Amino acid sequence: MRRGRRLAIDVGDARIGVASCDPDGILATPVETVPGRDVPAARRRIKALVDEYEPIELVVGLPRSLRGGEGSAAKKVRAFAGGLALLVAPVPVRLVDERMTTVTAGQGLRASGVNTKKGRSVIDQAAAVIILQTALESEQRTGLPPGEDVVATG
Repeated sequence: MRRGRRLAIDVGDARIGVASCDPDGILATPVETVPGRDVPAARRRIKALVDEYEPIELVVGLPRSLRGGEGSAAKKVRAFAGGLALLVAPVPVRLVDERMTTVTAGQGLRASGVNTKKGRSVIDQAAAVIILQTALESEQRTGLPPGEDVVATG
């Protein structure tokens, strides 16, 4: 397992959840929710978080269908991640499967008594936590970085 902090990003149309982990890659925790409608501003905010947290990589959730296919949401995330990779270089950006993370995050928050309407921004952060925790567990299990590298695009 590589040592170093990572940031996870759950990209949505309206909001982007961000999570981080400790340098040992043991525990993922929520960081913040970034407004997502203004893509350049969202990328700049994430760049500021990269400067602050100094991660060894960014892990971006890639929405796939239950059968593993990619639709329009995945295309948007790939484009967002490509532009982000250009902005945060040389920090690598990786795409990881995020199937069901938002649903799982919402269920967990509802079970703990958080109102879904009031907790939308918290759900995005919780989804980012799940994405990061899954990526960390994958790397611990396989010894390999999770997901796929993102090629920077302008």
